[in-house]
Amino acid sequence: MTPTQRIEDYALIGDLQTAALVGKDGSIDWLCLPRFDSAACFAALLGDEENGHWRIAPKGAGHCTRRGYRENTLILESEWETRTGTVKVVDFMPQRDTAPDVMRIVEGVSGSVEMSATLRLRFDYGSIVPWMRRADGSRVAIAGPDSVWLRSEPQVKTWGQQYSTCSSFTVGEGEKVAFVLTWHPSHKPRPPQIDPLAALEHSTHDWRTWAARCRYEGPYRDAVVRSLITLKALTYAPTGGIVAAATTSLPEEPGGVRNWDYRYCWLRDATLTLGALLSAGYLDEARAWRDWLLRAVAGDPADLQIMYGVAGERRLPETEVPWLSGYAGSAPVRVGNEAVGQLQLDVYGEVMDALAVARDAGLTSEEHAWNLQLSLLGFLESTWREPDEGLWEVRSPRRHFVHSKVMAWVAADRAVRTLEDYPALHGDAARWRAMREEVHREVCEKGYDAERNTFTQSYGSRELDAATLLIPRLGFLPPDDPRVIGTVDAVRAELGADGLVRRYSPAGAAADGLPGREGTFVACSFWLADALRMTGRVKEARERFEQLLTLRNDVGLLAEEYDVAGGRQLGNFPQAFSHIALVNTALALSGEETAG
Repeated sequence: MTPTQRIEDYALIGDLQTAALVGKDGSIDWLCLPRFDSAACFAALLGDEENGHWRIAPKGAGHCTRRGYRENTLILESEWETRTGTVKVVDFMPQRDTAPDVMRIVEGVSGSVEMSATLRLRFDYGSIVPWMRRADGSRVAIAGPDSVWLRSEPQVKTWGQQYSTCSSFTVGEGEKVAFVLTWHPSHKPRPPQIDPLAALEHSTHDWRTWAARCRYEGPYRDAVVRSLITLKALTYAPTGGIVAAATTSLPEEPGGVRNWDYRYCWLRDATLTLGALLSAGYLDEARAWRDWLLRAVAGDPADLQIMYGVAGERRLPETEVPWLSGYAGSAPVRVGNEAVGQLQLDVYGEVMDALAVARDAGLTSEEHAWNLQLSLLGFLESTWREPDEGLWEVRSPRRHFVHSKVMAWVAADRAVRTLEDYPALHGDAARWRAMREEVHREVCEKGYDAERNTFTQSYGSRELDAATLLIPRLGFLPPDDPRVIGTVDAVRAELGADGLVRRYSPAGAAADGLPGREGTFVACSFWLADALRMTGRVKEARERFEQLLTLRNDVGLLAEEYDVAGGRQLGNFPQAFSHIALVNTALALSGEETAG
């Protein structure tokens, strides 16, 4: 069994409908087909090699010598220097026409290198060994609804061994050997074959053309473009939905139980995602995300969920996968997410804010969209006084979370502003203005600790919450308000760890219904930089931001959390929320942030 690689040892490839993780050792250890949320056919990431993987590397070699993405693309190039020569493996997934393809092209750089490959397909999260056969010069794996074809060059010697497909070949300077893995439903005929070398050139052109649309030209352009490419890669192209991450159950604590499925679309990301896309010049992607949002939230306002499937699915039942041991022994491995049934009042504010940002940016909306917003606001008017599970999805008794109440204020505020700015729209501005004032008054009375001059996590508690750093950004209070400055200083002092920020106080973590602890939260650390900038400490904000950039792995990717003591990334990977926060902070530091 190969020792567990660190989360940051992986890189992402994808085709805008699913994604794979490729390790530094040349092994694809995670891939779900045909969608992000489909069952994995390579699940070694959450178990071991017997749960499925595909490795191509020099015979007997370990980690690659160097790797990186081809400039402004999602095409990964990994290079090994060996005793006999140097070889490069190019990994990518072209945007699909009919079926998903994983393409791996081995290029001889110098000398001559003996290569080996092992393909171990295990459908249904590593539990099903498929039947294998040869057909039309390819290897075919079939089990139930899944069928996968492996196509390689004629000079590649291939054989079956211990329920795996093994290959060996030698590549010399200037030579190229391509492998193509294609999935399709087992009851349908084989899809058309694609030339991998032509697909590589097309993919390079497509990604670079897309990246060139980024209108940000500030000092952090490389980091911004890489994060935008990552967000694009986490987009489900047929609907415009953006998944929170490409993985499930990568742990917040190695060996712990805080392992969640993030292959879905969270409403909490909506406003920040729209702001990032609009500010960077990606209007089509912003419009697609806005349209996904409108479709997903349509229906009874009481049934609004915190997350949905990539096509707007509502039922995401959570189950455990007992045959997978978990990343670094972190069990259970979960599929689906039980938090889908939680009450999180903040999502109403996030939807209202996102649609206000879209409207102000000129994304036209039909009357039914505004009617939907009024319906959501009407429901919130009668429920905002209730306790909820809050932004962080605690699995413990509901509380009156300050952030949830602030977002209720945001919902009413955006309704008032919309009616003031767009007089053609109908609505009772006085009604929402009264709600806005009532929520504001209550939060300031019950969610603020005057003794310590800080907003707290929930009414009556002494715990702090990094989500309160968003108060000035949301417009709840001006940045120069002493209560805002006090909150920023308190969060930095109590939740800070080597310049990074935890989501909430240790006591609050202990009360979230689960054992163990988590690392610092990457997005919250960017929020601190934003809050420092807004409160006039621009130099410190920039220093914090540049420190956060050093947490990215060697190919510019961020997970959900960072373990300061262990010096490693934690949580699902790559995490959209972290990359959204990076883009927004970079734009804000350059004065290019979208208002909203």
